[in-house]
Amino acid sequence: RILLSIEPLQEVSESARSEALLGMVRRKGLEVLPWTRALRQWRARIALLHECYRDSDDNPWPDLSDESLLDTLEAWLLPHLGRVRRLEDFAQLDLRGILRATLPWPLPLELERLAPERWAAPSGSSIAIDYEQQPPVLAVKLQEMFGCEETPSVCDGAVPMQVHLLSPAGSPLQITQDLAGFWRSSYQDVRREMRGRYPKHPWPENPLDAQPTRHTKRRTGSS
Repeated sequence: RILLSIEPLQEVSESARSEALLGMVRRKGLEVLPWTRALRQWRARIALLHECYRDSDDNPWPDLSDESLLDTLEAWLLPHLGRVRRLEDFAQLDLRGILRATLPWPLPLELERLAPERWAAPSGSSIAIDYEQQPPVLAVKLQEMFGCEETPSVCDGAVPMQVHLLSPAGSPLQITQDLAGFWRSSYQDVRREMRGRYPKHPWPENPLDAQPTRHTKRRTGSS
């Protein structure tokens, strides 16, 4: 247990180098890899589908949890470590390509259908879905959802999204998984409070009959 000397190795075998690199990842965790927000969202979409189909006899969606990825480093990460010599070199890995290769065809197409990155709002806006939250969160301006009674969902309708209805300034006015219930109840309280604060934006008495919009009353012609 007493360190007598340290001497750098002149030659390291490929197997020893690979074992050392994988050991480093297991000790330090997957955070040593070059994650991006987009890649984390992609992995969260896979995780949602893996959970949705967990009771299926043949679940096609891989387990990409931290635990599973760390247990299977030899299968998905090791083949790509040829140019990695030190901790800083992990940043040069094409982690996006490496992980996407774990998804066999035609699952990439099914991913876009079952858990799309964005949702088309009634106003015409394309709204990003946040899959890193559970359930997935759709944050959208309240006026853009006029006329929409059905709560948006993913995973073939099995998972209703948590809708964050935002004020014109972008702050949450209501968080719900029951859009129809909100329009018929809490909306009138929100309308009374917000119409004086944001008079340039439409706050119709009947939101289900109103035209969804991204614009103020001047742009939409609303009264």
